[in-house]
Amino acid sequence: MRQSLVAVTRPVSASINECELTHLDREPIDLERARQQHAAYERALEDAGCAIVRLEEAADLPDSVFVEDTAIVFDEVAIVTRPGAETRRPETHPVAELLRGYRAVRRIETPATLDGGDVLVAGRMVFIGQSRRTNDDAAAQIRSTLEPLAYEIHMVPVTGCLHLKSAATAIGENRLLINPAWVEPDAFPGFDLIETHPLEPSAANVLRVDRQLICADRFPRTRERLEREGFVVQSVDLSELAKAEGAVTCCSLVFPIQPNFTKR
Repeated sequence: MRQSLVAVTRPVSASINECELTHLDREPIDLERARQQHAAYERALEDAGCAIVRLEEAADLPDSVFVEDTAIVFDEVAIVTRPGAETRRPETHPVAELLRGYRAVRRIETPATLDGGDVLVAGRMVFIGQSRRTNDDAAAQIRSTLEPLAYEIHMVPVTGCLHLKSAATAIGENRLLINPAWVEPDAFPGFDLIETHPLEPSAANVLRVDRQLICADRFPRTRERLEREGFVVQSVDLSELAKAEGAVTCCSLVFPIQPNFTKR
């Protein structure tokens, strides 16, 4: 039986042109076009079977559209992060309040820093990227929460990109899409790996929703590889948000509703 899925999103902030940047040079973002693209992204989530739950716009938080970085939602618990960029930490408060309606909530505490984009969940395996935004203290806190729930935690060095999920994402029960230039394939033993096309280094970030994949439309060669493997793929245009180092997983928190959950 198909599970009911929620996709938490947040509108594009009016201040997005003041976003944090690590690997890209700043260029102007067309706010209205970004909002139109985000609306189309939400429609793609709905087409894939998600019910959209929108947080209010945060005009004073430029990166707030990228809700993935604020939390990781497991079947048993939601972990609210402490982002590596200090300016992004206020984003987490409304996310935590919303998630209390769906899960027990745990928070990452100082001195740990963690961006949700550095956490790749594949079944009971949790891979944590060692990046500029995520440190070992965060990994230790995640381990203390998840290992008693029978999850395995693995640290993965990341080079050349912002987050682990810039370099690798889960596309099936035991399958990952990766860019081997940014993350070592040996970090994922036992997984079936599909590599991005060499001309599309940023294409590894795709969003799995039930039986469908959502990818950025600027990576047609990688999409073709996925379709040859039998995946159903829907493309979206997120070119304006890409200027803010955003990608398809960044703009939502997708998780199943737990029908027996009682809010505490």
